[in-house]
Amino acid sequence: MTKFVPKPGDIVQIEKNGEVWSGRALPSKGSRLNLKLNSGYNVGIDIDKGTKIEKLGEAESIRHRPVKFALKHDRKKPRVSVLSAGGTIASSIDYSTGAISASYSADDLMSSVPEVSEFANIDAERIFEEMSENLTPKDWQIIARAIFKKVQDKNISGIVVTHGTDTLSFSTAMMSFMLRNLNKPVVFTYSQKSSDRGSTDAAMNLICSTITAAKDIAEVVTVGHGTVNDDYCLINRGNKVRKMHSSQRNTFRPINCHPIGKVWPDGKVEIISEYKKSGEVLEKPYLADKLEERIAIVKFYPGLNPEIIDWYIDKGYKGLIIEGTGLGHVNVDKMSLVPAIKKAIEKGILVCMTTQTIYGSVNPYVYSNLRRLSEKGVLYLRDMLTDTAYVKLMWSLGQAKSLGEAKEMMLENIAGEFNPRLQPDMFLY
Repeated sequence: MTKFVPKPGDIVQIEKNGEVWSGRALPSKGSRLNLKLNSGYNVGIDIDKGTKIEKLGEAESIRHRPVKFALKHDRKKPRVSVLSAGGTIASSIDYSTGAISASYSADDLMSSVPEVSEFANIDAERIFEEMSENLTPKDWQIIARAIFKKVQDKNISGIVVTHGTDTLSFSTAMMSFMLRNLNKPVVFTYSQKSSDRGSTDAAMNLICSTITAAKDIAEVVTVGHGTVNDDYCLINRGNKVRKMHSSQRNTFRPINCHPIGKVWPDGKVEIISEYKKSGEVLEKPYLADKLEERIAIVKFYPGLNPEIIDWYIDKGYKGLIIEGTGLGHVNVDKMSLVPAIKKAIEKGILVCMTTQTIYGSVNPYVYSNLRRLSEKGVLYLRDMLTDTAYVKLMWSLGQAKSLGEAKEMMLENIAGEFNPRLQPDMFLY
């Protein structure tokens, strides 16, 4: 067998047992070489001593580029700013490797969906190109500053931010706290299928997001498919939404609430829940983006070693979100977490409790063991999502002048993150 090992993207010819294959090498493992043939089909070839591999060309990236249409401008229509922060919606397949990565700019996306010009005049800019699992708290600050710049522009009616799905709920929750006195809609959208695929959900999500960004909503919201089909999109509050399916188009669901509304790609909007309206905001918007990054989520499970909390204490962490079972339980018996939690609180760490059931609320008053935790100083965060609690704790400790003030902020309903009344039909909406 030849010693040449092709790189993904190399053009090669393979001869084995009298047969010949030509094409581009794809990512492969072990002794099997995956090849994209000139016909477009893929084939896997087991490489052995009798296999001959000849290199015909260098590796190169071959990507789909969207067809662009000129977007029409109409002075009578509102102006919407579109900011791209990467993710699958800004991604395409590199056909030389079969891998997907962020490669489309905001202008690429919007000019490939001319229908948006029916509802608004579009200005498109890129914040960065990144898959959302790679984002850090510092990236949230970058996103917030880019959005706030547009919020201050009186000629802009709303902002659309394209973003990856995996950590979208963290970003939207954080924006709901960082962007204070918001007086126009900030709409985050996404796609589960990359924008170069025929099955992509990007186009409809972008159209519905543009429609939403021209409305009187003065909140951070997420807009995306409401069903697996191209029926309508849901408008969900940014800190009450969660990705609930790894691949379905309608992955983002409202948690412990109803959606704010539904929006159709023809411009129809149906409002379902109350929301903050732009006309109701009288104070000047401002950006509050200071954070305390030494925050962690500890998911309780049977057999969890309490020493994990000691590790966070030793590392100088300032806040912990404990994701308990049911109403907010952790082990208080044989492997009790209570002493470690008590020690953390005595060291000045703000410890909060959410539920891993996702739906429902924690409650420290139902069981005696829950009362013990509450009496030690654990803050029970009612129906707040763990994602939201994590970023709110980071934000509260960054904004507050004292630990006591941070506690008050965590228990205050700042951006609609608490729902005082949970209805049965909110479950699995």
